[in-house]
Amino acid sequence: MAASWIERVTGSLEQKKQYRGLKARMRALPAGYRESAEALERYLLYFGGVESGEVLVRMLDDLVVLFEQSAADGTAIRDVVGADPVEFADAFLENYAEARWIGKERRRLAEAIEHAAGETRP
Repeated sequence: MAASWIERVTGSLEQKKQYRGLKARMRALPAGYRESAEALERYLLYFGGVESGEVLVRMLDDLVVLFEQSAADGTAIRDVVGADPVEFADAFLENYAEARWIGKERRRLAEAIEHAAGETRP
């Protein structure tokens, strides 16, 4: 009972454990891969606006797996992110568009205009 109340306030405890595990895996990456993954994580967290903890954990897991596999295969960091890391990050983020706050705001805007224009159905 107490756990469910706490989770309502703080969010899923399981997702927090998963997040900490992902951060540990990220810290275990070789230096250049770790720095790149951490920089991308920072950008994705600040710019991404992901509202769902579940989607956030999935997104970061995908990012860590990508860098773990790249490090294991010896793939150069530039071969992973390309010449423009911002373009890479934005493209990566598009895979998680369903949970971004901007998607919700875009839907709200469209619904408000439809309502104002009298286009909504009863």
